[in-house]
Amino acid sequence: MKNLVSRFFKDESGATAIEYGLIAALIAVVIIGAVGLLGDGLRETFEEVTAAL
Repeated sequence: MKNLVSRFFKDESGATAIEYGLIAALIAVVIIGAVGLLGDGLRETFEEVTAAL
C-alpha cells in the first residue's frame, strides 16, 4: 500500500496533461481577444475589397 501511494505522488503525467490544457486555453483566450480587437478593422477591409470588386 505504501508503494502504491508513493507511486501515485511521483506520477506527473496528469499534471502534464493539465499544463497542456491550460496552455491551450490561454492560447484560445489570446486568439479570441485578438479577433475581438481586430474584428472591426478586418470587417471594414473586407467590405472595401467587396465594394472594389
